[in-house]
Amino acid sequence: MTIDASGLAPAAQRTLAVWHDVFVSRNSDRMRPLLAEDVVLHSPVVRSPIGGRTACLLVLCTVSSIFQGFRYHRTYVGGRQEIALEFSAAIDGWDLKGIDLMRFNDDGEIAEFEVLIRPLRALSALGEEIGRRIGPQLMQIKRSTPIH
Repeated sequence: MTIDASGLAPAAQRTLAVWHDVFVSRNSDRMRPLLAEDVVLHSPVVRSPIGGRTACLLVLCTVSSIFQGFRYHRTYVGGRQEIALEFSAAIDGWDLKGIDLMRFNDDGEIAEFEVLIRPLRALSALGEEIGRRIGPQLMQIKRSTPIH
């Protein structure tokens, strides 16, 4: 799939080019420099935002390992530092569709990441599996990482 992100700032384009491979490969070492230290993740399965690179890496790598057949489809550029990526995957026999909304900082790092997923049953299955795999660990990190 070809991603047309020509409206993005050059640094954000470089990050996005690496992101597609990194998310599917679950490579946290390669994902780490793509995320700002103070990145904020808005997950559809937790009430409050998740702040900081460590917690976001934990969630994103876990989600990547849960999704089956993950694939990006369409790209929407919202400005020089904002993009929306439509994706599909499956979990527990449920096909899902979703959108990743990303905002990049001036250095091209992902500064804010929001995920939207449907249908509700697939989202519920994702939340249950995340809770089972990393729930206590994520709560501990969230308590120790304030969001600015």
